Amino acid sequence: MGAMTTYTPALDETLTQRLREAVRGEIIEPGDPDYEEARTVYNAMHDKRPAIIVRAADAGDIRATVDFARDHELLLAVRGGSHSVPGYGTCDEGVVLDLGAMRGIRVDPERRTARAEGGCTWADFNHATHAFGLATTGGVVSTTGIGGLTTGGGMGHLARRCGLACDNLISVDLVTADGSFVTCTDEHNADLMWAVRGGGGNFGVVASFEYRLHPVADILGGPTFYPLDGDVIRAYRELIADSAEEFNALLVVGLGPPLPFLPERWHGRPMCGVLTCFSGPEDEDDRILARLAGLGPVVGQHVARMPYPVINTLFDELLPAGLYHYWKGSFSRGLPDGAIDAYTEYGATTPTIQSATVVFPIDGACHRVGPEETAFAYRDADFSTALSPTLPTRAQCEANIDWARAFAAALEPYSAGGGYVNFMDADDQDRVRANYRQNYDRLASVKRRYDPGNLFRLNHNIAP
Repeated sequence: MGAMTTYTPALDETLTQRLREAVRGEIIEPGDPDYEEARTVYNAMHDKRPAIIVRAADAGDIRATVDFARDHELLLAVRGGSHSVPGYGTCDEGVVLDLGAMRGIRVDPERRTARAEGGCTWADFNHATHAFGLATTGGVVSTTGIGGLTTGGGMGHLARRCGLACDNLISVDLVTADGSFVTCTDEHNADLMWAVRGGGGNFGVVASFEYRLHPVADILGGPTFYPLDGDVIRAYRELIADSAEEFNALLVVGLGPPLPFLPERWHGRPMCGVLTCFSGPEDEDDRILARLAGLGPVVGQHVARMPYPVINTLFDELLPAGLYHYWKGSFSRGLPDGAIDAYTEYGATTPTIQSATVVFPIDGACHRVGPEETAFAYRDADFSTALSPTLPTRAQCEANIDWARAFAAALEPYSAGGGYVNFMDADDQDRVRANYRQNYDRLASVKRRYDPGNLFRLNHNIAP
């Protein structure tokens, strides 16, 4: 017998014809040659079959698709870079609004701003802004979409110096649930502007983002590897605490990757790594390298001057689309010794090289924004932890979900209660209120005003 084919019920042709007449971009349905490719998302755990996929060409297409889904009471998934770990960029038997064709960027070097369409990735954005020696805080995997990362808060290599991505957001063009196209700034539609700075995709579809840019061209960057040892992590904690904000370094706990500068005997062995991004002056590089050498016995290192966009690509080869992911996340004030004990204990049993625990520093400029100034509430947190079993098959990933849950439970006594919304998986909906803390009720009020029917519910949902 041949392989069984899965069928997705088709929408009424009269309905889809009206949508075709209203949309300039591409419309893809089950049975079309591009359907299988078009329905695929980054996290292979999510194998959904939407009834229709709209590849929007412009804001008009976004409005038409939002109206179509609302008027016909269809489930609506909004997709930017498709990196949503819980799979919120796709759905079964509903509508997928894919912004991936909307990737225009305009940089204004005099004002140090950039406006980017909602389908841009951080690779697109960094390439455009680097031409002018400018940058803003973005993700750490270049294929990540700017939209989901920014509306969730937006951590990255420049966070200590420049703040979160949402802190650098000047304005957005947004399509709301009633199909309205609104521009939001701190002066105009200020409640929506506040909400999209951390409130996720609950309030509409962002057609374009305008960011503040900073003078960042070349940086001192790259990984340094050490044996997995609590003393190394404690030394890292002290390094972050007494370093200038131009120094950023992610802590990575996992298995040694097969890199040419890491001795083969360390490949696949439990290790910790420090991924440096120093955007200060070059004459301080030797001092930075000496500080890294002082964290513990260095077993491999590749730290050098590089264009800023390069640092954002260093995880790309290790984490291509099509792997199976499950995530958990938490915030902490400092790195308590108990949390460091959990990193070393669970890091020693990390399931694969692609699986990793990544600790992001979010002090410095992130702390100069008040907890109620944006929807992102955890302005007293110093670190944000993401942990993920990432494996080549669904069965292997599911077999390691208990490892992730046990690890997260071990960190819980040392965490600040909630977690970063972009590090939450689909089974974390019960944590949404904790993730937004004191801002939750205000977010729910904005949601009631702009999306009372909860059209935008495929997200870490703030119920109206």
